[in-house]
Amino acid sequence: MAVIERLKRLFSGKNTTAAVVVLGAAGLLLILLSSLFPEKEQPEKQDIYNEASYISAEDYCNETEKRLEDFLKNIDGAGDVKVYLSVGSQQRYVYAAEDKKSTSDSKTEEEKKYVIVGSGSDKTALVETVEVPEITGAVVVCSGCGSPAVQERIYKAVAAALDLSYSKIYVTLMK
Repeated sequence: MAVIERLKRLFSGKNTTAAVVVLGAAGLLLILLSSLFPEKEQPEKQDIYNEASYISAEDYCNETEKRLEDFLKNIDGAGDVKVYLSVGSQQRYVYAAEDKKSTSDSKTEEEKKYVIVGSGSDKTALVETVEVPEITGAVVVCSGCGSPAVQERIYKAVAAALDLSYSKIYVTLMK
């Protein structure tokens, strides 16, 4: 309550202009002082284009091949297994966008604006999804594929794991 009373007395009468000037000068002084002290370092925001977050098609392929080889070795009778995968494209970013459609008379106009985040020089488009490279084919070489039953199990496992049709998979016997 004492503070409120003092503020009322300060802003009443002749002292009002002087109080506003003093408070304004104090605010400017605080702003000046804050610019003299170094700012705390902000943690760098993750950039979607940096090397750590970008997976090349080759790296993705190698990792998927290794995982598939390890999986196929567990099939009864498969023996030693080697896998080669082919990919159709690189990793792709899909950006968030706002679509506007306007129709007048016999015209239809479409406008697409990407959603931008950040401020100043740190503006970037908002990434909605990141699509991994598409696997387009697989070649499997294994020591146990002399048996048609094992070969069929390999075909089915690869088709299910990679969502490929049988025509895009080739399974053969290892030397």
